[in-house]
Amino acid sequence: LLDFLDQHPFSFTPLIQRSLEFAVSYVFTEAGEGVVFERFIVQCMNLIKMIVKNYAYKPSKYIEDSSPETVEAHKIKTAFFTYPTLMEICRRLVTHYFLLTEEELAMWEEDPEGFTAEETGGDSWKYSLRPCTEVLFIDIFHEYNQTLTPVLLEMVHSLQGTTNMEDTSAILIKDAVYNAVGLAAYELFDSVDFDQWFKNQLLAELQVSHNRYKPIRRRVIWLIGQWISVKFKSDLRPLLYEAIRNLLQDQDLVVSVNKSCSGLNEFYDFEFRTDQFLPYLESMFTLLFQLLQEVTECDTKMHVLHVLSCVNERVNVQIRPYVGCLVQYLPLLWKQSEEHNMLRCAILTTLIHLVQALGAESRNLYPFLLPIIQLSTDVSQPPHVYLLEDGLELWLVTLENSPCLTLELLRIFQNMSALLELSSENLKNCFKIINAYVFLSSTEFLQMYAADLCRSFCELLKDITTEGQVQVLKVVENILKVNPILGPQIFKALLPSVFRGIVDGERYPMLMSTYLGIMGRVLLQNTSFFSLFLGEMACELGQELDQILGNVIEMWVDRMDNITQPERRKLSALALISLLPSLN
Repeated sequence: LLDFLDQHPFSFTPLIQRSLEFAVSYVFTEAGEGVVFERFIVQCMNLIKMIVKNYAYKPSKYIEDSSPETVEAHKIKTAFFTYPTLMEICRRLVTHYFLLTEEELAMWEEDPEGFTAEETGGDSWKYSLRPCTEVLFIDIFHEYNQTLTPVLLEMVHSLQGTTNMEDTSAILIKDAVYNAVGLAAYELFDSVDFDQWFKNQLLAELQVSHNRYKPIRRRVIWLIGQWISVKFKSDLRPLLYEAIRNLLQDQDLVVSVNKSCSGLNEFYDFEFRTDQFLPYLESMFTLLFQLLQEVTECDTKMHVLHVLSCVNERVNVQIRPYVGCLVQYLPLLWKQSEEHNMLRCAILTTLIHLVQALGAESRNLYPFLLPIIQLSTDVSQPPHVYLLEDGLELWLVTLENSPCLTLELLRIFQNMSALLELSSENLKNCFKIINAYVFLSSTEFLQMYAADLCRSFCELLKDITTEGQVQVLKVVENILKVNPILGPQIFKALLPSVFRGIVDGERYPMLMSTYLGIMGRVLLQNTSFFSLFLGEMACELGQELDQILGNVIEMWVDRMDNITQPERRKLSALALISLLPSLN
């Protein structure tokens, strides 16, 4: 039935009413009590969700622009989802399906990390009950928010103040309602004064230390994380940092590590102010590092590392006094994560931000850092499938922050030829890495890798898009710029195709502009090489030297307007002017 609805929505129209009646009666009324089971409930909820969200059933802004089939389906939906039906669905979702079960609470006590991973992950919203109920709630609330907002706000108002610790049922209801308010944050933007709610109630609830209040503490910090990017005054953040610091010190934190970390993670948005956070930096970083060591689940370690990376990225160099412990621990974590490539990806991301923060001091990390880059970017090693993208970024950041080119950094470049052969989406980063080597020490670098580089570029230019050719030739142009004597010799095999592109009047402006930039560098900075090269091209094309030079100059002047960058225009002008003292 679900597949039929998915593939043939208009053929399904006669079944909309019956399907909704069937699914809603079993899942949201007493008719289903003692009859339904989890997988059946999930399928019914998916059926309701697909009908509610189906674009084929949504008319255009102007009804006359919609097809008759769409209008008919929309009428059936509208007639079914009356206020009483929507209110009952919303209430049952929140106060019945959102409630933590005894089984979940027991799992939370026995295996906190496993419980969190199960709750936040699951198989997917299609197959697992909790994610499925939440997705259905989000979709129905989005579709009928004007009807359902007062219903949800009434539930919130009925829960003002701290809940009785002895009333487990009331605590679980509050957890469920707060979950709903978090999921519907964007829809409730105009209806909830979140700043006042935070100051008057939520902050106090975070400070209740009673063991039975754990679900609320955990849910509140998640709720704030949901709202922080929707509606939260910057001035309130220090209060929040204080509350999070207390949560991180809580012995029970591990039971809600992902919730707390999610909350913390959301604070590093565009409104983040470093000066507000600095008083808490040392304690936060220390507590997060302790947590990283204590937790055992791979997913949890990844989450904590991600938060540490966010902190690092935001405060940048001001993290330096506190990272020593993390720097010492990461090699051990890398070794332990040999079978967990996604955790290794998180470690690579953490290292990227660490290197950026440490700057030139990151050279002290090379004994650990460079073998990691070597492994991550070696296409003959199976892990490269997971690690390559982050490994390339770490390689680039390491070069950008290196005070000089070391022999070990030079050796890693052996991986580059195979990477260029891949011709993947990572080529742009590969070109940036080559440029970084050129700018760090072009002579040393080119002495070792010039032949390999020219061979790779010649092969690459045979089988790459026009935009890709431009990127390759920009690297060549940079090498000619930095090393005008050695550069033309290195790329001698590549220059004839550039020359022919100019003579033939290449039609793609960016490529023609790059051709002229390369030839301008050679002409202006290495005149003797240009004279010899011109003679060789005249022989190859079977033309007189004067004739071929005349053709090049004529095409060059004609295509000057292809060159949009002022630096390149200046280069071409200087190159052409350099011909004036010639006796030709």
